[in-house]
Amino acid sequence: MEAQNVAQVDGASAIPEIIRTPFLTPPPSSKPNARPPLTPEQDAKYSDLLKEVSSWTTLPTTSARSAPTAPITDDERMWLTHECLLRYLRATKWNAVEAPRRLQATLVWRREYHLVEHTADYISPENESGKQVILGYDNAARPCLYLRPGFQNTKKSERQIQHLVYMLERVVDFMPPGQDTIALLINFGESTAGSNPSFGQGRQALGILQGHYPERLGRSLIINLPWHVNGFFKLITPFIDPLTREKLVFNGDVRQHVPPEQLWSTMGGDTQFEYDHSIYWPAMNKIAAERRKLYQERWIQGGKRVGERESFLNGGNEPSVAASEQAKMAERTPDVGVEVINGTNKVEGPQRLDGPAEEKTRLVPEVNQQA
Repeated sequence: MEAQNVAQVDGASAIPEIIRTPFLTPPPSSKPNARPPLTPEQDAKYSDLLKEVSSWTTLPTTSARSAPTAPITDDERMWLTHECLLRYLRATKWNAVEAPRRLQATLVWRREYHLVEHTADYISPENESGKQVILGYDNAARPCLYLRPGFQNTKKSERQIQHLVYMLERVVDFMPPGQDTIALLINFGESTAGSNPSFGQGRQALGILQGHYPERLGRSLIINLPWHVNGFFKLITPFIDPLTREKLVFNGDVRQHVPPEQLWSTMGGDTQFEYDHSIYWPAMNKIAAERRKLYQERWIQGGKRVGERESFLNGGNEPSVAASEQAKMAERTPDVGVEVINGTNKVEGPQRLDGPAEEKTRLVPEVNQQA
């Protein structure tokens, strides 16, 4: 559903229709913020990093010392996009040694964490209460992931962290072309000390976010912050890097950051969304799966390139890396031209290599240049 629908009652008043599935696209008013172009030094570091990761043929299967290795897969190569490499370069402050180390650490973590085994059916019990919801886009066309600790429905376990990682992976599936960051909307309304994550869970989740999803957070909007959670944030703040802290907004007007027509009414918006697990969960996962399939098909179409651009993979107008390279080569190839010299047409550019010897030096007949 791309827009908030309204229903007419007795032809008199318009009542917002209750929706139960995700929005498919941002509203027309939402536009991704353009990033500044790379400096020559940054471009050189990106090229060096691309060359290095493109040479990887195997990776350790775990983070253990002396762990066995296994061939790098197509899915792992597809994950190494142009924007992914830039995210890790920015996260490491353009450190040419640290960026590839952290990229490889994340690929190993993704293997070790068994992301492919965290299926929709396995995660489903964690979301039966709707404690995490992907819904709408903010002003910069970032897909919004709502976290609602007050709707905690399971006991503390590793699957709760796996649930968060699963939803991070799915919200990435909802990225529109030109955007590679997300908006986190956290509503602590109705939460209790028992329903909120423990300090240990908070540190673990923060470690995963900063270590394996760097530069993915575009904005975090946090409302209804109770005193006990405020204390939790004070404890965990020292572990949050300064750039991430700048993206946190506490108890602000969420309508200033998210178009009201795609903002859930529970956070001050106009969208009357009702979570029904039997409807939302299969719908959200179906949309995400369809988008992942198209993403993979475009990657194959583009030649399975490491460093492919996410805008192309997400269905934008930007060409693939291979198509861009071909266009640049075509621009550098001179056209065959004809220049008149002393009454004779002289052909510039490539010449024929077949035919009689005398014709190899004269490709077009002479023409009379008299007025």
